[in-house]
Amino acid sequence: MRCKPLILTAICAAVSLGAGSAVWANFAGPNIGITGNDTGGIFPYSPAVEKTYREIAAAHCARWHRLSYVTSVHRQYGDYVSFVCIDKPGMIH
Repeated sequence: MRCKPLILTAICAAVSLGAGSAVWANFAGPNIGITGNDTGGIFPYSPAVEKTYREIAAAHCARWHRLSYVTSVHRQYGDYVSFVCIDKPGMIH
């Protein structure tokens, strides 16, 4: 049964890597479900994203080398945080 410690180590490593990057998983947080593309998007509001919703939007838009601008935050369960992705100043397509 020498492989049990190896399996346990692999599981611990996977969990710790996931926990350390939970806010940035899929550039959206822990499975919060961003719906969007290069022009912007929405994701469900919860108190867990209260301090990080700007960073979540910024990380999503950064995939297209764009800046983010949060357009609305409805602070109720079932409502959404919405944002748009904008071009960086001086950027030529």
